[in-house]
Amino acid sequence: MRKLKLTKDVTSGLLDNLLKRSPNNYGEYTETVEGIVEAVKTEGDKALFNFSKQFDGADINVENIKVTQAEIDEAYTQVSPELLEVIRKAIVNIREYHEKQKQYSWFDSKPNGTILGQKVTALSRVGVYVPGGKAAYPSSVLMNIIPAKVAGVEQIIMVTPPGKDGKVNNPGTLVAANEAGADAIYKVGGAQAVAALAFGTESIPKVDKIVGPGNIFVALAKKAVYGYVSIDSIAGPSEILVIADETANPRYVAADLLSQAEHDELASAILVTTSESLADAVSKEVDGFVEKLSRKAILEKSLDNYGYILIAEDMEQAVDIANEIASEHLEIVTKNPFEVMTQIKNAGAIFLGEYSSEPLGDYFAGPNHVLPTNGTAKFFSPLGVDDFIKKSSIIYYSRQALEPVKDDIIRFAESESLTAHANSIKVRFEK
Repeated sequence: MRKLKLTKDVTSGLLDNLLKRSPNNYGEYTETVEGIVEAVKTEGDKALFNFSKQFDGADINVENIKVTQAEIDEAYTQVSPELLEVIRKAIVNIREYHEKQKQYSWFDSKPNGTILGQKVTALSRVGVYVPGGKAAYPSSVLMNIIPAKVAGVEQIIMVTPPGKDGKVNNPGTLVAANEAGADAIYKVGGAQAVAALAFGTESIPKVDKIVGPGNIFVALAKKAVYGYVSIDSIAGPSEILVIADETANPRYVAADLLSQAEHDELASAILVTTSESLADAVSKEVDGFVEKLSRKAILEKSLDNYGYILIAEDMEQAVDIANEIASEHLEIVTKNPFEVMTQIKNAGAIFLGEYSSEPLGDYFAGPNHVLPTNGTAKFFSPLGVDDFIKKSSIIYYSRQALEPVKDDIIRFAESESLTAHANSIKVRFEK
């Protein structure tokens, strides 16, 4: 990891380097993805099955595209009882947290004969994309499906890539989906699966919104279909930033940095500290851990490209750079983490204190681990119940309520040269 003293030039170079990882910077794949999306849109299942053969090596057809109850039952036999118990405990925590996010319709009635309000309605059908292969994470299945269920979504359609044998390779994915409440699971992946959800095929129903992580092809496909359907976000590589002072345990900090760096070569891990001695100690601990951990090659590439130890003059400067980076995961390991937290404006999830490590949020605590990346925490929020609802305004005026304001509305409409707008008010008071 590079150890640097924080300056304006260092901050500028760091931000430029991190932004290189954005899906918006992979334009060379756009034409390929758009071709896949258009083919599925126009040809339906035919294109879907052809792409499954081409990219996944799987013979998927109308007979085997949908996961059967027998396949789900088989998956349960391949998941240990201990893991199943953990999944069920995590579901309780995730559901309880998201229940507190629920919104309800409201109406405001006034004596003058007006009723104004807001009607909250869950989306009818949502598609959840779940990666396969090396990036198969049953925990993400829970994080995407449970808030949709809490919101009241009527039907949740999950898609996940098949192996060459035409089966879902990770039994934990199927078990998690079944436990969380997926209504149907289809064995398709990649840009073609996103297109199938967006436009519908003979086998897969069209959805209203697509959520869930994926590789660059999935991210660009979601970008391509946005507008035909809603999407959660276009996710970039994982990232963690730790703010720490001299009270932090360097071994804990090093372990937490590596917990994100192991995701892939593009993941970023950044320590911002006011203590040079802590910086040195964390660097030493990181080197020791890397030699022992199973994903050594990935860790080394991630840390070489996007690993930083930044030494700040004071906590104010540390907070400023954290807000500028707007990291997906932010840990605050300081003498008074709650005080520092009040100064944080931009972060996906904030972890406070030395025992609130990032994996706690990934798997178990309850808050969603689908978070904004690549600086988008400046304007995006974690996935939640709000992502699976829509709101309609309610307006009711009686004649008695409309009459005193009719001239104001007419005047406003005429000022915009919209005489038909004005007329729709006038006709109600013709003598």
